Amino acid sequence: MQDRTHTRRDVLKGGTALAGLGAVSGCLGSGGGDDESGDSAYTVSIEPMGEVTFDAVPETWVANNGSWGDMGVALGQDPPAGVWLPSRYHTRYYDEIPDVSVDGDALTALYQDGVSKETFYELDGDVHVMDPNFVQGRFGWNEDDVEEIETQMGPFFGNSIFSTGYDWHEEYRYYTLYEAFEKLAEVFQERERYEAFVDLHDEVQSTIEEAVPSDGERPAVAIMWAAGDEPVEFSPYLIGEGTSFKQWRDLGVRDALAETEVRDFHETRGRIDFETLLEIDPPHLMFRGQEQKTRAEFEDTVVAHLESHDVASDLTAVQEGNVYRGGPLYQGPITNLVVTERAAQQVYDVDERLFDRERVAEIVAGDV
Repeated sequence: MQDRTHTRRDVLKGGTALAGLGAVSGCLGSGGGDDESGDSAYTVSIEPMGEVTFDAVPETWVANNGSWGDMGVALGQDPPAGVWLPSRYHTRYYDEIPDVSVDGDALTALYQDGVSKETFYELDGDVHVMDPNFVQGRFGWNEDDVEEIETQMGPFFGNSIFSTGYDWHEEYRYYTLYEAFEKLAEVFQERERYEAFVDLHDEVQSTIEEAVPSDGERPAVAIMWAAGDEPVEFSPYLIGEGTSFKQWRDLGVRDALAETEVRDFHETRGRIDFETLLEIDPPHLMFRGQEQKTRAEFEDTVVAHLESHDVASDLTAVQEGNVYRGGPLYQGPITNLVVTERAAQQVYDVDERLFDRERVAEIVAGDV
């Protein structure tokens, strides 16, 4: 797909947020222009890009992370050709979904000791489902770099929905998981699949409302990033906005760290140790950075380490067996169903399954 034509965008002075004036993507003939798109062209609007016009449904696509990757899979698309870090797109979540799978080893890592434009050229995406300000704010790209990729290949279309911790995102809105999912459904022209997932999600939310105890009976959880098999320091993650906390917000759990003077990792880049944890003594410990492990692998490494540690072994959560994997940074509609069910089982002792695996498979296959 060559000879794509894109309009130039302006950048807000003094910042990286884009005031998008539009872009055109798709297959245009040699020397073609906007007038050759014809009646098949359609426009989708998302901040910070504004309106992005497609003259055909994208085929090859590149995604920022597993949030957007999972959305595309849910919409019946082939997996993205590449994501920032394939190791954080936890494709094991699909194992229980019939006939749905993604080979994580086949995904190209966009981040390889930096982010190279050459990798984007190799992938030749029709659309780059990511926030252009993420590339500029985190990896040193500038407006010209973004425009080059758009002009030579395909537009950027995305928003950094997983976290609200970036200063450069203050100029424009965040989207909820399903608001972003709807936008991508418009890109891929898959409205019916999107609406089918909305119905399934609503069913799960109704079930959750019945399972969640009253405010005074809800347990407190402490969510932290824990690296490796024998962590001794932890990055605190206070439950906030952003899609990475969706399951915890929906379940209405108390945030044990928010009830203390501990500051969120995004604010201070600080860490806490076992002594600090013992002072707080949260009844449930949720460790992020461990999603590549199965539950058994997690117990054999991290949990076993805590049980044998002089200080950690005194924690209530350790003594009562309430130490768990804390969920991913990136969630799409399928991933969210899986981790919401898991979290409900962890903190509320919910025994039943919260969603129909066969129904998920049917929607992905187009049986809506």
